[in-house]
Amino acid sequence: MRAINPATEEVVAEYPDHTPEQVRELIGRAGTAFLQWRVVPIEQRAERLRRAASILRQRSAKYSALMTREMGKPIAQSEAEIEKCAICCEHFADHAAGYLAPEVIASDATRSYVRHDPLGAVLAIMPWNFPFWQVFRFAAPALMAGNVAVLKHAPNVPGCALAIEEIFNNAGLPRGAFTTLLVDAPAVEKIINDPTIQAVTLTGSSRAGRAVASQAGRALKKTVLELGGSDPFIVLPDAELAPTAKSAVSARCINSGQSCIAAKRFIVVGDADRLAREMARLMKEMNVGDPTDRSVEIGPLARLDLLENLDDQVRRSVAAGAKLLTGGRRLDRKGYLYAPTVLADVRPGVAAFDEETFGPVAAVVAARDADEAIEMANRSSYGLGACIWTQDLELAERLATRIEAGCVFINGPVKSDPRLPFGGIKQSGYGRELSRDGIREFVNIKTVWINADAGKSTLRGVQD
Repeated sequence: MRAINPATEEVVAEYPDHTPEQVRELIGRAGTAFLQWRVVPIEQRAERLRRAASILRQRSAKYSALMTREMGKPIAQSEAEIEKCAICCEHFADHAAGYLAPEVIASDATRSYVRHDPLGAVLAIMPWNFPFWQVFRFAAPALMAGNVAVLKHAPNVPGCALAIEEIFNNAGLPRGAFTTLLVDAPAVEKIINDPTIQAVTLTGSSRAGRAVASQAGRALKKTVLELGGSDPFIVLPDAELAPTAKSAVSARCINSGQSCIAAKRFIVVGDADRLAREMARLMKEMNVGDPTDRSVEIGPLARLDLLENLDDQVRRSVAAGAKLLTGGRRLDRKGYLYAPTVLADVRPGVAAFDEETFGPVAAVVAARDADEAIEMANRSSYGLGACIWTQDLELAERLATRIEAGCVFINGPVKSDPRLPFGGIKQSGYGRELSRDGIREFVNIKTVWINADAGKSTLRGVQD
């Protein structure tokens, strides 16, 4: 596998792929580790997770630099990602016991309850855009539940994948409790079919989700899918222009625009042109360049093919009638840099409305009223997140019930939080990560029914 620095377009490291024999050996080791890890008391699992959090913080500079080097994230955002991973580890160390506690349920038994037992080895197929966070948000709850993790990471971030394995090994988990496989996509189906693998989680495109769900379905293995998004950012007429525009630009450009939950369609009730112009002004002022420079707000896109696809979407949108206010081109300098872009007069049928755009491109859509804004928000194959900006909180909460998405944020950008469930509907996938709901995705929800009065009378009744 080859890691290319998207800021310099140079190869920074190469790693040999695991052979099929090595893959089988590593998966077997994961299965052995599960037999050890599942019987470790949850308090001791929590100690290991807290140790992982400590390692993340101690080595933040090293891991942040690695992330920035492999996929181009601005360094300050890389540091924030490492800290968020540490917080996630601590959250599940603190709360997993409560999330997984047996639940007593009254029935015809003397006593009956539901317990939450681990499944075994869970395969995680993860993307490059948040190369540490998206692994930790799966791994922290899965490991605390007593499962073991097998990671197939994106091929352009192999160093990050191996670093995460190093963290869990150094934290004192059994060797194999977290295993990284350096393989390409064609190897995935055989891995899913390995009897040691009990479930699969994938964060990625809808196309990848359909393929993995099909493969796992044939093997009768559970899946959780967190797929693409085209999140609406709904602006009602009473929202203040300046702070809303600033939040809109920030919500679009996080991670250089390469986020499933970045706001992408800015649906404005009222003066859409005014907001579009203000967003364009702010976008023009953004510092685009070397992601190791702390003043840089937008770094390169992670790969050349991603930049070319984004540019194609912008060109097709303009050809279909969208108005280009700023940007719309690759910057003429080293690195996969794309100019922050604002498209106005976007409507359904335009690529920037219909497709997920992965980069600093904002599509501004005009709506007559709140009802049309909701109709526009829902006119998407995706349903990951959404946000509403208004001073009328009662109206916003009523509108939130009508939005087809896994989460709705009011007067704040969509974000993931270990305390809250995260996931989508429609082509954005199914299942949930994080919180109590997330940790319970990969457990055996087991009913235990007890008759304390069993004896001769019971047996006699059966015989009769």
